[in-house]
This record gives sequence, C-alpha cells and structure tokens, in this order.
Amino acid sequence: MESWPFKSLPDMVRQNALVFKDKIAIAYKKGNGVTKFTYEDFYRFTLMVSRGLRKLGVNTKDKVAILSETRPMWSLADFGVMNLGAVVVPIYHTNTPEQVAYIINHSESKVVFVSDKTQYLKLLEVRDQIPTVEFVIAHDRFLGDKKLPLITFYQVSEISEPLTQNEQNEIESFINSIDISDTFTIIYTSGTTAEPKGVELTHKNLISNIYYINKKAKDLIDSNDIFLTFLPFSHILGKADSYYLPLAYGAQIAFAESIEKIADNILEFKPTIIVTVPRLLEKIYSKILDSVHHASNFKKNLFHSALTVAKQYVDAKYVNKNLSSTLEFKYKLYDKLIFSKVREKLGLVNFKTFVSGGAPLEIEVNKFFWGLGIKVLEGFGLTETSPVVCVNTFDQIKFGSVGTLINETQVKVAPDGELLFKGPQITKGYYNAPDLNKEAFDEEGFFKTGDIGKVDEEGFIHITDRKKELIVTAGGKNIAPAPIENALKLSKYISNAYVYGDRKPYLVALFTMNIERVLEFAKENHLHYFDIADLAKNQKILDLFKSEVEVVNKTLPRYETIKKFSILASDFSIESGELTPTLKLKRRIIYKKYMDKIECLYTEDGSCFSC
Repeated sequence: MESWPFKSLPDMVRQNALVFKDKIAIAYKKGNGVTKFTYEDFYRFTLMVSRGLRKLGVNTKDKVAILSETRPMWSLADFGVMNLGAVVVPIYHTNTPEQVAYIINHSESKVVFVSDKTQYLKLLEVRDQIPTVEFVIAHDRFLGDKKLPLITFYQVSEISEPLTQNEQNEIESFINSIDISDTFTIIYTSGTTAEPKGVELTHKNLISNIYYINKKAKDLIDSNDIFLTFLPFSHILGKADSYYLPLAYGAQIAFAESIEKIADNILEFKPTIIVTVPRLLEKIYSKILDSVHHASNFKKNLFHSALTVAKQYVDAKYVNKNLSSTLEFKYKLYDKLIFSKVREKLGLVNFKTFVSGGAPLEIEVNKFFWGLGIKVLEGFGLTETSPVVCVNTFDQIKFGSVGTLINETQVKVAPDGELLFKGPQITKGYYNAPDLNKEAFDEEGFFKTGDIGKVDEEGFIHITDRKKELIVTAGGKNIAPAPIENALKLSKYISNAYVYGDRKPYLVALFTMNIERVLEFAKENHLHYFDIADLAKNQKILDLFKSEVEVVNKTLPRYETIKKFSILASDFSIESGELTPTLKLKRRIIYKKYMDKIECLYTEDGSCFSC
C-alpha cells in the first residue's frame, strides 16, 4: 500500500498554505463583488477559529456540530474544529428541530455553529432536549436568548487580533498530534426508515479517497482548476469531492449562491469541474431542449441534425469503438458550428467535467452531454465509503455503469446481488451502535452497501437499485423503480416521477409537472382551468401524460409497465420533505404523504387514470 501525501486533513491545508500560498482557495459572491481567500489566508483564518474555540474550552475529541447551508463559514468552522483534533458533526439546514436535537444528543455535541437566526431558533425550540450544548456560534449577527448562550463567528475568530507565533505553535501542536486513523467527522444518514445512523469517518478514509480518485483520473485535477460548489457539506459527496478534493490539489472552490443561481454562477466563475447530482444535469438537459423548442424551424432542424450525428459519434467512439474518419469530420464540423456555441452560452468553455453521483444518471442524458462536448463522469459510493469506490474516467468509460474500482479497493457480489466493498476509504463503523456495526460488515470485513448490482467482464460496476427499495409485486417479480422513473423524467412534461407497486398486482406512478411546459401546452390547446390543481385533473393533460407513459411502457417488459398514475399539483421538494438534500426521492415519506392517492390507483373506479 502506498503512503499518502498528508497525515490529516488539517495537515493537508497547512502544507498547501505553503505550496500554494498566494493562489485562491475560496471565492464567493458578496454584495456586487467577489470575496477571495488565498490558501495562506484560509489556513490563517482556520487557526484563528481554532484559537477562539480553545479559549471557549473545546478540546481534542470533543464533538462540535455545524448546522448551516453550504457557505464559506462552513469550511472555516470545519477546519477550525479539526485543527484541534475535535470531531465535526454536520447537520442539514433543512432538518426539523426534533431531527437536530436527536443528532446533537446522539453525538454529544457541546458546541453548535449555525448560519443564521432561523437555525438558532430551531435549537432554542428544543433547548430542553439538548443539555450537552454549552453555547452556539452564529455566522450572522443577531440577538440570542439567555437560555442558549450565543457568540458571533467574528467574536470567536477575533479577526482584528493578529495570530501570534505562540498561538499558531500551540494549535499546530494539536495538528501534529492527530493520527491518520482518528475520527474527524460523524455524518448522520438521512434516517427515512429509522433513527439516523452516525457514520464515523477518519482522516485516512478521506485522504486515501481523494488521493486515489485523482490517481484513477490520471491527475485530472490540478491547481488551475475551479470547482463550482453547491452540494451540501452535510452530505459526503459535497463534503469530500467538491470541498476536500479541490483543497488537496491547490484548486479554487467557488461557492454558488444557491441552486437557483447556478446557471448565473457558472457564467461568473467559469468553473472547470462541477461535482453534481443527476437532477441538476436533468434540468440543464431540459433547459437546452427547451431553448431549441422555442428556436426558429431552421435552427431547430439544424440542432436536431447535429444531435443525431453527436449520438452516432458518441456510440462509435465510446461504445462500439469503431469511429470512422467521415463521422469524426461531420461531428467536428457540428461541434464548431453548434455545440461550441452551446458550451459558450452555458459558461462551460474551458470546462473539464461534471462528476455525477448520489443517484443513477439516465444513459440518454449522459450521452447527450458527451455529444455536446461536455463530459460527465459517473461514480458510486456512500457516506460509509467516503464516498468513492468506483468511477468512470475519460480513458475507462461505459455508459450505464458507475465505472471501475479505484486503487486499493475490492468488490464482491453477494448471492442476492448485494455489492460489498473493502478498502482504506471504508468507515470504521457507526458511532455508539455496536449492533449496527455487526450487521454492516461480513466475516471478511467487507462493507454491505445495501445496493444491488453486478460487475461485468471488463470490471465495470452496474448498480440496479437499493436492496430495500426493490419493489416485490404480488406476482413475485423484483423490480427496481429508479430506472423506470429516470426514463419517465425524460418527458419534457414530467418534472419528477415516483413508481410504486410493493406487494401489488401492478405498478402505478405519481407525477409532478414541468409547469412551464404544461402551461404552454394548456395555452396552445385553449384549456380552461381555475388553478394548477385543476389543471392536473384536466382530461387533456391526463391524456397527454398517458401518451408520455405509453412511450416508456413500450420499452419495458409487461410486468414493469405503469398501469395507472396520478398527477400532483406541486413538485417534490427538500422543504416539503419528499427529497433528500441531494434531490433523491424519500420513498417512504412520499408513500405516507400520498397514500390515499396511491391506494386509489388500485381501485376499479374513482378519479384515478388508467394507462
């Protein structure tokens, strides 16, 4: 086994503060301008946060929670805690007060960083349930309540007080004492089926992972890269691959203002790499096709001709590996005439790649981007695997797979199809949960992912579905809902799809509408309706969705086809509880929330729509 370049994550930042001293580490929008920290600045600011935490009594091994959206303060607080050998406990800013209280209590956190008053009020609401919390540190400035002592981020870091050499030496003595096998964070899984589990990750887990990822990608990442970062740092994908990974190689992290402003932020920051989830790619895909839909007939026909050639080119080059010079010439011509203009309009001129994870990406969407000259590398992992165990690369790519193993990682397939992995990135276990740890690993120390899949003859790994999410119909058929849902979402009228059928005679679906396209259809067809809920029940809209479902049904075996569906008036969202922070469906929550509508689809009559 190779030696890794850093002893711990704080050691990584300390070394890079010398190597990349004046290079930009972090950039973010503030007012009308952009604020930037160099690597030297970033490291110094983290030491100042550590200094303040020491004065407040935070010690090695103490747990400190961060309840915040993704923002620069998160990273300063994160390393401020880690520098002392303390343990960071991330909490999603969308969590309810009760969920927040559970994580704080279970982890025994004594301090909580919050972004704003909204998050502070959550803590105040459950103050009696979180006795271990001694004080709260807030990024925004506001008045607190005497029941829950409040300190501002600026007070803790004492920005106006320069760091003395003695103070720096003291904090660096803590950094020197960190062992690579020490736990640096406890990340709590979403817990949709039971109480969330606290996954313990060590410095070794992350350092080995970010090192082997770049080695696998043949040094794809370097100090000239700009990562646009928007994923939650409470989730391992955002935390590891759009935050620690760029910091490891001297790249720049540009913080997006919000998911809604990503398109603008891409144009402003001109990133070279974006770590994302499939939902963002699906939205960009829909947006491009939308623009084409509204173009003149000449431009529309030209784009579709170009797209046909692009699809042939991608299949010939990457799938069949028999690219002819004629097809290559035609593609390059269209690339110069059309696709380069699309990339320019999106702000992806010097762009290297999207790295997609967290959920499966529809093959058609993936090939579409490669055809545009926008490469997408799909990988796989879990919180427990830090996260990456396998990934596609420019040299080793197979659409529909999640790539081949990264270095020092092993895989095996259980008799029931479950994938198990072993490697230096695998968690040491769940915090304070010995029973769960016994269940999580097999007798050889392989971690059980709960994902069903296979490894093909070339070593590419294919994920079928989550073991617990497989639908077992009344007829005994095992069906993975995700591929069907992804196919349905390719419709320009469908924003989100949820497929159900456990212990039922057939599959049904709930759809949410792409409002813009459905309203356009309603206008073109002179439909009369009172509001969106009324439109969702309109017979012509139901007929429209039925025809979209039938397109997908023709590609499926009979037992996987959708027999009935219902259209919802509002989309699924994180705020309303149907989506995780990485925009995956919370299947059990959706079923519970829409149980009446779903069960209605199994009656012979009623307001349900048959396909």
